[in-house]
Amino acid sequence: MISIIIPVLNEEKHIQTTLQAIERTPDIEIIVVDGGSTDHTVKLAKECNVIVISISQKGRARQMNAGAAIASGEILLFLHADTRLPRGYAKMVRDTLTLPQTVAGAFALKIDGAMRSLRWVEKMVQWRSRFCSLPYGDQALFCKTSTFFELGKFPDLLFMEDFEFVRTLRKAGRIRIVPHAVLTSGRRWQKLGVVKTTAINQIIIIGYFFGVSPHRLARWYRTFQ
Repeated sequence: MISIIIPVLNEEKHIQTTLQAIERTPDIEIIVVDGGSTDHTVKLAKECNVIVISISQKGRARQMNAGAAIASGEILLFLHADTRLPRGYAKMVRDTLTLPQTVAGAFALKIDGAMRSLRWVEKMVQWRSRFCSLPYGDQALFCKTSTFFELGKFPDLLFMEDFEFVRTLRKAGRIRIVPHAVLTSGRRWQKLGVVKTTAINQIIIIGYFFGVSPHRLARWYRTFQ
């Protein structure tokens, strides 16, 4: 079984579209973990016949870890609430994890939007993912459940939890990139512009490498928004 874990916080505009796009079979489990939404996210998710739990503490890492703790699947797939999986994703995930020395995987990224500059972003993501083995959370990271818990789950950080977990995965084996893409919302790029959004992302990563605390980085990120 594959357990798909979706952390949410005020995602009423996207959650049903994401859930309805997921191909379902008896060996697919979907767990939505709410971090304190004040809109209709929880209600809309429940209407889609999935498991919905709520936790009192905010933080994507805590939400994903909480979902993993109750998951029944031998494979975990972590999906953002505004990101849609490609058709046939389940076979791709299973096939990927059977490849030699593979510890985890993620999908290529396509951004929903017509701006030419978004195609440049997609190419940069492809380069970073394949040649640096650094996919991010919006690429639907997946791994075996046993691997996830053996490596200590997502670190309890308010920010950069996916980045840090991927770095841990790289030490344990290969991270494969599925050539088929997930489709993620272009809302951040459309709101701030491609250049500004890319610059913010790089500043955050550089700051993290130089030891700036995730709490401070989270404050910077909110300020830039």
